[in-house]
Amino acid sequence: MKKTLFFVLFLATIVACKSTSTVNTKLDNKTERMLKGNWTIASVNFPGSNYFNVNSFNIEDSKCFVGSNWSFISNNNKGEMNLNNPSTNCKEFSSPITWYVNKDGNFVLKIINNHKAKEVNNGFVLDVKNVTENSFDLVDKINVAGDIKNITYSFQRK
Repeated sequence: MKKTLFFVLFLATIVACKSTSTVNTKLDNKTERMLKGNWTIASVNFPGSNYFNVNSFNIEDSKCFVGSNWSFISNNNKGEMNLNNPSTNCKEFSSPITWYVNKDGNFVLKIINNHKAKEVNNGFVLDVKNVTENSFDLVDKINVAGDIKNITYSFQRK
């Protein structure tokens, strides 16, 4: 009986400690160095953008991100994002961020917003595409009536 109880507790411990994260944490330092600096989102594109709105990063409508400013520091994977387009009806928003690019081509982002990074339990995983010296795209997947569509944030170096 003791062996059975020990075995059940052992299995429960293994299952309870199993990681739920499926994001690769091995860094793509070359891509990270290319993203270092100050950027602005030049456009946000997705199929059906004329017919429905997308709330980006749980902050604001995706159209409000056009003109937003982002800074990426590659040696410590920190930065900042700012939505501050006074010509729109969008709210202003500013927050420190943490980020990294992994070997799978994913851009992993946490919006800190008055917290310590280790206290933030959710984040965003986007595909990084078309990286050049002066531009790159972040591609997120959204569910539109059961269909998965891509929303592309196109960045330009400032």
